[in-house]
Amino acid sequence: MGRRVWLGDAVLAVVVGVIVTAAAAYGDDAGLLDYALMAAGSLALAAHRAAPRVVLGVATACLLGTVLHAGASGVAAIPMVATVHTAARAGHRGVAAAAAGAFLAGFAVAGSASDDVAQRTMLLAGWFLCALVTGLADKNWQAYLRQTEQRALEAERTREEAALRRAGEERLRIARELHDSLTHSISIVKLQAGVAVHLARKRGEEIPPALLAIQEASGEAMRELRSTLDVLRTDEPTGSPALLVERARAAGLDVELTVRGRERALAGGLDRAAYRIVQEGLTNAARHAGGAARVAVELNYGERVLGVRVTDDGAADAGLPPVEGTGLTGMRERVVALGGTLRAGPRAEGGFAVRAELPLEVAESTAGAVAAVDAAGPQGAVVSGGSVGSVGSVDSVGSVGSVGSVGSVDSVGSVGSKAKVGADVGRRGESP
Repeated sequence: MGRRVWLGDAVLAVVVGVIVTAAAAYGDDAGLLDYALMAAGSLALAAHRAAPRVVLGVATACLLGTVLHAGASGVAAIPMVATVHTAARAGHRGVAAAAAGAFLAGFAVAGSASDDVAQRTMLLAGWFLCALVTGLADKNWQAYLRQTEQRALEAERTREEAALRRAGEERLRIARELHDSLTHSISIVKLQAGVAVHLARKRGEEIPPALLAIQEASGEAMRELRSTLDVLRTDEPTGSPALLVERARAAGLDVELTVRGRERALAGGLDRAAYRIVQEGLTNAARHAGGAARVAVELNYGERVLGVRVTDDGAADAGLPPVEGTGLTGMRERVVALGGTLRAGPRAEGGFAVRAELPLEVAESTAGAVAAVDAAGPQGAVVSGGSVGSVGSVDSVGSVGSVGSVGSVDSVGSVGSKAKVGADVGRRGESP
């Protein structure tokens, strides 16, 4: 940008020089020295941004010398008016006024033999006054624009800080509500199931598989809820996509991770979004793809875009469009907040695919918007739970009120659970 401005100033100085010398060529008194002085005074305008006072001194000396040598010519005043304007715009109004006065004095002396010298001098003084006033007005306008821009930036920064603060407060409120409501209910379910199992063993009775499933599922739900509460309180991922894949494998899911491109550290908003997309994709695959399904997780680090892809070869029907639940809605909100795109739906060859593209050049303000999405409710963080290996999500625990709610407890069972929860308890039919 600086080079383009300098080239524009140079072109302007050349144009002024050509106009002045061409106009002087119609007179009979201008000689070679006069042309050289007018050209030097005009070309000096090219450096008016870098050294306005030096340019003013050079132009005044050259053009005043032209007037004193060749006579009072109004043509020589053209570059002089321009240099006075640029000096006043740079803040040197005193020096500019002094230079204009010196030029006017020389102009009056050189044209003393003419009858209309006073009129011409006053007219030229008016032009110099206009140059001073417009230079000062331009300087004040530029200062006003800079102040306005600074105030706008300060207001934007204040809004971002307030949004981040409100997002943090909302996350803490959600964490408190989850802890106060769900934790106590799940604790009662776990306690009652544990007491029932203990009494059955004490009496020598056979323990129903559904009761064991309730005990195991409630314990897993407690662990997931604790992990989710930690996420809400810290607003940081509890690991990396690679760790999510390892957890899913440990839970019994057949997962393969592929990383393409040059892997590198990401901004906070991008890192959290990629983590949550992989987490939700693996959770949906565990819930709906079936135990024998193969899942592929791909991270593609491009120059400008991060691609995140989670696919499975499960039993999803390509002819049935997916009904978005809170999980897909939360992923879409995260991706849109970062300026990316998300596509989720059944594949033509079978199974389900989640594809997201996230721009790598993200501003801090966009990261603040993602933080606000994190605090917006169950769409962002709560639905996924804390562990990727889990079949359900933490929001489904809210339906657990007592030990008798067996059908609801099934949604929080783990992928690796050997209990026959699906057969004996029932399966949640909600789409991802």
